[in-house]
Amino acid sequence: MTINLLDLDAAGLNDYFARMGEKPLRAKQVLRWLHRFGEGDFERMTDVAKSLRAKLAADASVTPPQLLRDSAAEDGTRKFLFDVGNGNAIETVFIPEADRGTLCVSTQAGCALDCAFCSTGKQGFNRNLTAAEIIGQLWQANHALGRDPHGERIISNVVLMGMGEPLANYENVLRALRLMLDDNAYGLSRRRVTLSTSGIVPAMDRLREDCPVALAVSLHAPNDALRDRLVPINRKYPLAELMAACRRYLETAPRDFVTFEYVMLDGVNDHDGDARELLRLVRDVPCKFNLIPFNPFPQSGFRRSGAEKIRRFSEILMTAGIVTTTRKTRGDDIDAACGQLAGQVQDRTSRTTRTTRTTHALKSIQVAEIAP
Repeated sequence: MTINLLDLDAAGLNDYFARMGEKPLRAKQVLRWLHRFGEGDFERMTDVAKSLRAKLAADASVTPPQLLRDSAAEDGTRKFLFDVGNGNAIETVFIPEADRGTLCVSTQAGCALDCAFCSTGKQGFNRNLTAAEIIGQLWQANHALGRDPHGERIISNVVLMGMGEPLANYENVLRALRLMLDDNAYGLSRRRVTLSTSGIVPAMDRLREDCPVALAVSLHAPNDALRDRLVPINRKYPLAELMAACRRYLETAPRDFVTFEYVMLDGVNDHDGDARELLRLVRDVPCKFNLIPFNPFPQSGFRRSGAEKIRRFSEILMTAGIVTTTRKTRGDDIDAACGQLAGQVQDRTSRTTRTTRTTHALKSIQVAEIAP
């Protein structure tokens, strides 16, 4: 069985080449070919010895997820649909802006956290993505988008905000993050890679030590009673624990603030009192808020807050000195906006089963946290 080299970060490639009796220099050369140049054909890796290229051709492969569809929205947003086997697909979204190009990457096929307002969660959960499937989304998108007229890559930022909870797939996400940051691979700044989590506290602490990147937290409620309903993981890691984890994370983070994402749900979490309660909640956490107009989907049971209500909510936060932005709705015509990454998830299990799977995943994270 061949090994997929996209599944290996720099340390993994070094180990692989050491087992082949090759010098570390060879690992660095191949890492550059794979990720800096996006090369998947060993024969075109011209500064690698011919004998080694033959070994690689026999023993290894470069296998990103297969691109099934590339859709373009009127606003320039691109959505890529990738096959991850067994009838399952994941979605990746590219969002172009004047000063940057952001790729929104998925980390799981589906999601087990079942947030009340998220269409992805309603699809059920199938499995974690491999590191190759995570970094392969960036690899494939670079191929599809090409480079700008100056030869620079169009993707300047990556956000792990697509399908799935990144911290419930910790080891694979960690390898992918290390490749994104590696100067011999994608060379992205830690400030330009953002991981979004619903608040798995032990894994936040691990990431703080292992590979701190910019952090976004899906907050969506100012108190435990409401967040328990909207974001069920809150029942395991309530807001007091989450805020403490955010403060710890900032000790090593590349940015001096946490971004709190807050989806605006009409009549649910968008009252003036909710905004004032948020101010009390985050008073000890350097932060900014990103207000997200809800993207409706069938049978969601929620409506988007009105523009005036969102403006008033934002004004209350900003008057208190908190930087607050309202996310522009992008890619509506191709279902690429936040919360619409539905994908094609085969395993549509019951909520009870999904919750059990999530609990097992969280227990694994906790065990890894206390292991020597």
